[in-house]
Amino acid sequence: MKRIELLSPAKDLVCGIAAINHGADAVYIGAERFGARKNAGNSVQDIEKLVNYAHKYYAKVYVTVNTILYDNELKNAETLINELYKAGADAIIFQDYALLDMNLPPIPLFASTQTHNYTIEKVLFLQNLGIQRVILARELSVSAIKNIKENSRIELETFISGALCVSFSGQCYMSFTGTGRSANRGECSQSCRMQYSLLDKNGKTLIKDKYLLSLKDLNLESYLKDLMYAGVSSFKIEGRMKDINYVKNTTGYFRNKIDHILAVNPEYKKSSSGKILFSFTPDISKTFNRGFSEYFINDKPKNISSMDTPKSLGEYIGEITLIGKDYFIMKTDKKISTGDGLCYFTEDKVLAGMNVNKSVGNRVYTDCLSDKYSGQKIYRNNDIEFERLLAREKTIRKVGIGVVMNCIEDQFVLIASDEDGNQVKKTFSAFGNDGIKAIPHDQIIRQLSKTGDTIFIANAIEICTEEPLKCSLGELNEWRRELLKLLYNKRIQSYIRREAKIVKSDSPYYKRSIDYRENATNQLAENFFRRHHVEDIRKGMEVTRDISNKVVMVTKYCLKNELTICPFEPSHKKSSFKEPLYLSDNRNKYKLEFHCAECEMHIISEE
Repeated sequence: MKRIELLSPAKDLVCGIAAINHGADAVYIGAERFGARKNAGNSVQDIEKLVNYAHKYYAKVYVTVNTILYDNELKNAETLINELYKAGADAIIFQDYALLDMNLPPIPLFASTQTHNYTIEKVLFLQNLGIQRVILARELSVSAIKNIKENSRIELETFISGALCVSFSGQCYMSFTGTGRSANRGECSQSCRMQYSLLDKNGKTLIKDKYLLSLKDLNLESYLKDLMYAGVSSFKIEGRMKDINYVKNTTGYFRNKIDHILAVNPEYKKSSSGKILFSFTPDISKTFNRGFSEYFINDKPKNISSMDTPKSLGEYIGEITLIGKDYFIMKTDKKISTGDGLCYFTEDKVLAGMNVNKSVGNRVYTDCLSDKYSGQKIYRNNDIEFERLLAREKTIRKVGIGVVMNCIEDQFVLIASDEDGNQVKKTFSAFGNDGIKAIPHDQIIRQLSKTGDTIFIANAIEICTEEPLKCSLGELNEWRRELLKLLYNKRIQSYIRREAKIVKSDSPYYKRSIDYRENATNQLAENFFRRHHVEDIRKGMEVTRDISNKVVMVTKYCLKNELTICPFEPSHKKSSFKEPLYLSDNRNKYKLEFHCAECEMHIISEE
């Protein structure tokens, strides 16, 4: 069977546990240092607690050590990874090739999307190094992913949900050139979410103060089966900075979607154990989102930007039909509650918000009425009732078991088996004396079905004997508790953590010359590239600090296509823009180059 993994983000231990409870087969979390989200670090002790919790369900914990490193950080990074291995972590997600020249324990290494895994050449190189998994670039289509899988044997992971970086991951230097904060060091200032004006070669403003690089959020729920068939084994949700309600809802949403696919595709199986007993209905439209996009998954992106705002829109709930003195009436099938947060675009396409003071059916009372108009579309970016529901919900995860009772010679035998094939038995004598009544079979079944606050749920209880069981209910309950404890311990002992040791090699890199975009910022990384036959090595920008006239971002997203003026699209209008074009935020100016053969847009610093 091909095992399929739903991989969820965790800002901290609490979010990690919530992800497991709501259906994650694996969780990725940042350590104290060297993670691509600097403000989402966790102690080794907390990561060990998460590992112990996840492994009960045969779920895994991957730790991000995916920033580039400086020479004075190498020893600390090596020590950290050894500590994480001892804590039971299942894999390390990395960016810096220096790790491959360190003295590391036999812990699997996953190549972060920050290593720019966009071509079959890169994937095969990583495979030859002994890397266990590559996290693919978000810009790849289903057909491109299928081609990579057909020509490699490495595990493939891809993002299916969450915020989109407009740049190829690991190839963005816009934050560093603009603010000195490096995205490759976990300090991204989110330059792509800022306002820019589009200028022509003469300095004429073509578009003023729009979020020209801000993208909608990713949602590939319609492509899960296609990606599965293409060879993806891990489906990743973005969001290590998101709160616990986001983790609960998004994980639960994709757990249900994937389970529906697995139910009719018996050749696939989820990679962890347990059934999720939801106490709410997950709904991805109710969590933080800027509107949804399928990005480049089908090679034909349309309307993928969020130029009017980088903020969350939430769910579309309807439009205004009438405006009264202190209220408006909406055409909607949604229930609106006092305290809901609503938002809308003004006639100038500026996002504005309001709170609901009171609602009576479709009549909404609010203090903000001055810029409303009939036909205006309304979104809800804070569903107060849903948030309250998530705060008090009691979703649990249970591992299915079966229990068989038999009688062998003069003893009763209880055998418990879980859904992963772990089995234990307990033998006892309980014919009792003549003064004790036999317990009826239906009552035995009821008592053995009670799993309480354990991780188990009894799916089947079978009694294979006619012999009368004569004991107290207290004794029977104690035997059940001991049996479940034995089974739990057997599960923990049976968990096998995969190990993989990197063996140094000299397999050629697919380039002979590299520039700052390979992010070599320490001596070990330089040694690595040199051993793999790279002859010309240029240091990373964070070391040289040379930002003048450099490509600071490469994007598959193209402003010409988004503005429907692509010269290669027959349905697009002809552009009257005088090139080259520039982006300006009133402090920095960036030149745009359109590499149409590769269908890429390059953003170049003008300093």
